[in-house]
Amino acid sequence: MIGDLKKRVTLEEAKSLPIWRQPIALLVLMAISMPVAFHTWMALINNFVVEVANFDGSDIGWLHTVREIPGFLAVLVIYLLFIFREQVLGLLSLAVLGIATAITAHYPTFGGIMIVTLISSIGFHYYETVNQSLQLQWINRKKAPQTLGWLMAAGSAATLLAYLLIITTWRRYDLDFSVVYWAAGGFTTLAALFAYVAFPQFEAPHPQKKEMVLRRRYWLYYALQFMAGARRQVFVVFAGFMMVERFGFDVHEMAGLLMATLVLNIITAPILGKVVAFFGERAALVFEYIGLFTVFVLYAGIYYFDWGVTLALSLYVVDHLFFSLALAMKTYFQKIADPGDIAPTAAVAFTINHIAAVFLPFLLGYLWLVSPGMVFMLAAGMALVSLTLATLIPRHPEPGNETRFAVPAVNPAE
Repeated sequence: MIGDLKKRVTLEEAKSLPIWRQPIALLVLMAISMPVAFHTWMALINNFVVEVANFDGSDIGWLHTVREIPGFLAVLVIYLLFIFREQVLGLLSLAVLGIATAITAHYPTFGGIMIVTLISSIGFHYYETVNQSLQLQWINRKKAPQTLGWLMAAGSAATLLAYLLIITTWRRYDLDFSVVYWAAGGFTTLAALFAYVAFPQFEAPHPQKKEMVLRRRYWLYYALQFMAGARRQVFVVFAGFMMVERFGFDVHEMAGLLMATLVLNIITAPILGKVVAFFGERAALVFEYIGLFTVFVLYAGIYYFDWGVTLALSLYVVDHLFFSLALAMKTYFQKIADPGDIAPTAAVAFTINHIAAVFLPFLLGYLWLVSPGMVFMLAAGMALVSLTLATLIPRHPEPGNETRFAVPAVNPAE
């Protein structure tokens, strides 16, 4: 298995290492380096495809459909773990994301953009699958919500710096897309290489199963993941595209908008982690889905009633804040899961999360050409379904108490 030549250190032994070589330091480094490439790509991609490749609503839908295919195939991570250690696979995926981001602007055609996007998406989704697994294995369950909140804040801070650099240098130095993509992708690639060299291989106390894991008692978690994936597509694909297509936002203006959301995320993510820890996953997710329903209805109103750019800006920021509460889904699963199920279930959950993501973007792209407001109304309906599911989470989830109506299983492995 690739990675076995490096020294293995148990989580208990890692406590004696310098803080910069402990598991939490590696999680922070990964939390910082991934968003620099990914969110820089996201910040520029709408302007890049409109200004350089002349994309319309249908084209952008197909782009994001291609981008989500590796997420649908995230279950293959289970089989890659026969070849790579989890930590190594995560860093390799991070490097793939960085390299693909760096070369994005060199392929300004429809076909070229699709191929590079597919490669970068393989890196992103396989990294995210492994990263979620490592977080839940390495972070103490009692401190998980707060720690995840701080990791989100660290990622937001790194992305904020990237956006600040875009805003202050884009026009002043007349930068082009290639320079920015190379800077962001290069940083992420170098961070992945440094992490591989500088950190030992951390050994979690519970060996992870290297097989497909589907358990009946996890059904609510699967359902929440499916709806989250469907709902997220509307925001990721069309909210930013709306700002460029309808309101004519330039690159530095989109970066400024994203920067504003990141400042708020840096402040609120640790607070939201404490909120989840205090009020529980059910209350946090119910609040999130009520908020998202309201946001999507108001998005639709921008098209039906021409409510203007000020409301659109406000909704974009608020939308980001609500999505931060998604950490409650991670901690819900951490509480109900068999410790050996975390890695394979993370892969299965990513695949479930991306079932709708494979076909929704291009279908909604065609609907966008006819009625953009209807796209957001469909997202509001998805938020209501998620809200209904969230009410089924018990106040204190644990194995055997996965839903409010759970009946203890005769076989706990079911």
